[in-house]
Amino acid sequence: MQKRVLLAALLAATALAGFGRHAGAADKTYIVGVSNTLIGNGWREEMICSIKAQAKASGIVSKVILANRNGGPPEQIADLRNLISAGANAIIVNPSSRDALNPVIKQAAAKGIVVVAVDQAVSAPEAYVLSNDQVAYGQRGATWLFEHLHGKGNVVEMRGIDGVPADSDRHEGFMAALKAYPDIKVVAMPFTGWALNTASKQIRDLIASGKQIDGVWTSGIDMVVPEAYQTAQKPFVATVGADNNGFIGQLIDWKAKGLAGVAVTNPAAVGGAGLAVALDVLQHKDRPHLIKLTPEVWDNTTDAGMAKLTSVHEQKLDPFYSVATQVKPYTTYSTADVVACAGP
Repeated sequence: MQKRVLLAALLAATALAGFGRHAGAADKTYIVGVSNTLIGNGWREEMICSIKAQAKASGIVSKVILANRNGGPPEQIADLRNLISAGANAIIVNPSSRDALNPVIKQAAAKGIVVVAVDQAVSAPEAYVLSNDQVAYGQRGATWLFEHLHGKGNVVEMRGIDGVPADSDRHEGFMAALKAYPDIKVVAMPFTGWALNTASKQIRDLIASGKQIDGVWTSGIDMVVPEAYQTAQKPFVATVGADNNGFIGQLIDWKAKGLAGVAVTNPAAVGGAGLAVALDVLQHKDRPHLIKLTPEVWDNTTDAGMAKLTSVHEQKLDPFYSVATQVKPYTTYSTADVVACAGP
């Protein structure tokens, strides 16, 4: 009888211990590292917040360690080594180079750490990659612009950071589209560094130069273009941007003032989706090493496009956040969780 009582007590204690480690979830919890090398950028901030939100929603992440600073491959390699030393079970990285991080990614994988590159691709075979199709992003937006200009005119290509994978891929897509439109001339191709102040000065200088500009393609630094034309009291030019909340608001509100444009989707929630994939792999679920999202194109020149822009615009969302706060079926948090930006 006494043995039965002791056994019942032991079972009860074990059950309570399991409840304390997230009842209904896996007993094991994980430490997640995050490496980002571009700060002061709303899209990257949302990406990090989506990782935190998914970590919290998963119930199996005990800690998120963030390595967040401006830098290139040398700084990111150092940060990745630090995350390995800190005991990360998974690392979500927005890579600053397609190839330069490969040796440290290999080191991480050798220690059983799951590495997922989000937003941009790496060539390391050990890594998982979850990103928007950045070549298609460049090509689809550029094609809309060239078609809107009836295949003739002067355009500006406002790029991102020279040498990083997303910029190279988007430029490849832009140039692929350009081949079909021989009467489109690219009159400027500045690198914005994905920095608002830099991009704003560049477009203001171009307007002041007196160059004939009929359209502007941007690599996500979009709001500054219509703002610059409005400040200069010049007619708007056709503008291509991303699915950033503020730019979508401009496409809706300033259409009556003559702004024609298109938002090409590039969800920052790839961060949270990348974490979901990493957690699945850690729990021995089979996931492909390459997951590419197909970008959508939402224009303000058609009824269907305007209906979509109006439906996704979020009055309370940061203007520099992507309105695509989810990447289904991977993310399981709410938009409010992303805004709160709270994780373990």
